[in-house]
Amino acid sequence: MRDDIVPGAVLPDYELSDHGGKRRKLSELQGPDPMVLVLSRGGFCPKERRQHEGLVQLHRELEVAYCRLVTITTVNIIETNEFRSGVGAHWPFLSDPRRVVQKDLDIAEYTDPLHNPMIPHTIVLEPRLVVYKVYNGYWFFGRPTIEDLRQDLRAILRKCRPDWDITTSDLTGAWQLGDKKLFYPYDRTYEHTDTAVSLRNVLNQQDEGE
Repeated sequence: MRDDIVPGAVLPDYELSDHGGKRRKLSELQGPDPMVLVLSRGGFCPKERRQHEGLVQLHRELEVAYCRLVTITTVNIIETNEFRSGVGAHWPFLSDPRRVVQKDLDIAEYTDPLHNPMIPHTIVLEPRLVVYKVYNGYWFFGRPTIEDLRQDLRAILRKCRPDWDITTSDLTGAWQLGDKKLFYPYDRTYEHTDTAVSLRNVLNQQDEGE
């Protein structure tokens, strides 16, 4: 990993094709929320599949906690879709067969010249792509547990959510005065937030399945 990718640094805003073939920037996918970014070998690796099976359960919590999850692989879009579907994931997967991220971050896994993947990393990001923590997952137990990620995100949310503790006198006073800019969604109409759109999509999928 590049020496400058450390806590407090800003991760490059990579633009890649998602599992549906649409070009997406990391900043677009993150929005104003914390995000967990998984740099993955791909579905051919059993360690990747096992990690993502665990993330499927965490993702249900992230949706209601207003946090994001994105996976980047070095395989093509077809294989990326197979990986995503195979583990039952519902978050964005980005395909990087040209290995833009691998080369830029200097994380080529040189011990596997056949697949030429990235050395697996999990990067926990504060809003605006600010690096909070980097986990090197070459060995499986170097990867964060689900509880590790919960604790990381809790620490980030304490920093970035001004209404984390709504019992403070400043917040109760602001609410009584009708000043709601310090309360989620922070001067944005809830119906236009990415969270609202995501929840509507989930409900629509459920309706279609009935």
